[in-house]
Amino acid sequence: MAGVLDAKAAGARRFEGKVAVVTGAGQGIGAATARRLAQEGAAVVIGDMVEESSMRVRDELREFGGEAAVCLGELSKWENAQALMAFAQEQFGRIDVLANVAGGTIWFQSFQYYTPEQIQAEIDKSFWTAMWCCRAALPYMIEQKSGAIVNVATHAVTGAFRVPYAAAKAGQIGLTTSLSREVAPLGIRVNCMAPSGTLAEDRVTPRNHGISAVPPELPPEEMDLQETYRQQTRLSEIPMGRRGEADEQAAAIAFLASHDASYITGQVLAVGGGQAYPF
Repeated sequence: MAGVLDAKAAGARRFEGKVAVVTGAGQGIGAATARRLAQEGAAVVIGDMVEESSMRVRDELREFGGEAAVCLGELSKWENAQALMAFAQEQFGRIDVLANVAGGTIWFQSFQYYTPEQIQAEIDKSFWTAMWCCRAALPYMIEQKSGAIVNVATHAVTGAFRVPYAAAKAGQIGLTTSLSREVAPLGIRVNCMAPSGTLAEDRVTPRNHGISAVPPELPPEEMDLQETYRQQTRLSEIPMGRRGEADEQAAAIAFLASHDASYITGQVLAVGGGQAYPF
């Protein structure tokens, strides 16, 4: 049995007897969130589209002694989001936490070079996954008169060269603030965690996994512009002078999902090393 999944939990057991659905839990922030919630006692349902990495995380949680199950599917499709929540209910009898981590930018380029197919792929991946999963989880949370949803935005909403991704993540902020007002009287909280650049050493699949849209050939001046932007913004905007780690982002998600945040809803928590956030 593995001794520790996330040492930062420091013995906390805030999710004892709770059931958490974590989308995008096969890697990165999603995997770190699954580990943190399992460390604190949650039964975890891993919702992802990549079987190999999802099973690896599931096995890690089970080796620790936690309960974990995998439901595979492309969550930008409504029917797959429905199937994920139905699976969680069938496996564990309730849904206490939904962490919408699935998403992430695919391409980095000036907006005029995006093809319509690329724009659609970015919106599908980083907006519709959260929208559909929120909608699919609500009936279960409403019936039990409790629940916590945590969406994941990004500091990139004010960045450049990722317009469709930025728009999709800004949409998640609107999803959070509006939905939170509707469901607060029903005992359900909805918040958002906004990371800045995050290290993802356990990334095992490319960002465009399963996406066929091929980027256009970019002219040299575009590549020079991108490189200049990267050099100027890499760490200079982060007062702490480093990128975040996935388990640091997971800790913020766990806080917002826990009873420690019982009087917090409709908020965007920036987790970016002091980087200014516009919301």
